[in-house]
Amino acid sequence: MMARLQSAASSLPTFVHDRPLTRAALEFASRVHDGDIRDADGAPFILHPLEVASLLSSCDCRDEVTAAAILHDTLEDTEATADQLHTQFGSDVARLVRCLTENDGIEDERERKSALRGQVENADGDAAKIYAADKLSKVRELRIRLRAEPDFAGRAAGRRTVDHYWRSLAMLERRIGGDALVRQLRFELESMRDLPPRNTSRAALAQASDQARDVLNG
Repeated sequence: MMARLQSAASSLPTFVHDRPLTRAALEFASRVHDGDIRDADGAPFILHPLEVASLLSSCDCRDEVTAAAILHDTLEDTEATADQLHTQFGSDVARLVRCLTENDGIEDERERKSALRGQVENADGDAAKIYAADKLSKVRELRIRLRAEPDFAGRAAGRRTVDHYWRSLAMLERRIGGDALVRQLRFELESMRDLPPRNTSRAALAQASDQARDVLNG
């Protein structure tokens, strides 16, 4: 994967150049996520953590934070371990990634997502910023997916996804409400609800969004 990145652009993504820890994290994540693709468009999965890290670098976050962003799905989706992250990237990065990782001991998906939101809300601001960038990237991916699968919004999985994103926004507005990433996340969710991709049911998106309305207005 790393070789493909380099051959495609003759270099690493520009924002990585002066971030040695992030570069090392990208090399690691490219190996453990090799072969994974994202649901929205079939692109290599590594594009998602790269986008999250890029969003954070544009906010002048430090190297440790963008490195953790690159690694934020490794404990959840690969064979990587917390000990590996601690050894290779330090305690700060490992702590952030653990904070952004769902508890696989919770069987129910809604309860697991709720526990993750609580985990992030009770953590420091760096974890919240990574989570905000992650959700911003995911909402943009969802818009792409809805263009290809307009009926996804009406399925149970689609409704759960949209509900989780709105509840994540509510948590982030409590935790770091003035942050630019959080404001952008609200815009993306509102525009997806009110100006959805062609053939996607506005009613389905509105219904899923309404499930979280009491949380947002509470």
